Amino acid sequence: MIRRCREKDIAALHEIINDAAQAYKGVIPPDRWHEPYMPLEELAREIADGVEFWGEEADGELLGVMGIQHRGEVDLIRHAYVRTRVRGRGVGTRLLAHLMAMTRKPLLIGTWADARWAVRFYEKNGFRLLSREETGRVLRRFWNIPERQVETSVVLASPTWN
Repeated sequence: MIRRCREKDIAALHEIINDAAQAYKGVIPPDRWHEPYMPLEELAREIADGVEFWGEEADGELLGVMGIQHRGEVDLIRHAYVRTRVRGRGVGTRLLAHLMAMTRKPLLIGTWADARWAVRFYEKNGFRLLSREETGRVLRRFWNIPERQVETSVVLASPTWN
């Protein structure tokens, strides 16, 4: 079952994000890695900034989470993570399809440039990689991230992005 995450889910969100983010360790630039990958305070700031988390639940347990953030003429997919032990079972695909069905606006997804598995996942689901120039432009316009993260990230766009 896919459902909107609630305040009572914060601990599970934090656990899933930091478990799944271990895949980035040693892949993303060392100056962008920290433990935990997303501290509770940062998660709270993301939610306060409008990231709505949705999760897939089975037997009372959240298996994966994905956020959507409304940014005017576009929506952003933010913080997509699936528990390590259930990867490859379609959780991320189902969450992405659910969020895609929630909006008629173009969707943008930012991820680390060196996280090739993430790029392939989004491409497999119909998103296209933007040029380096367009990536920098949209990251600076729609995201609130450090310049170093802009330099080391890519953006993928839904087919409705012009």
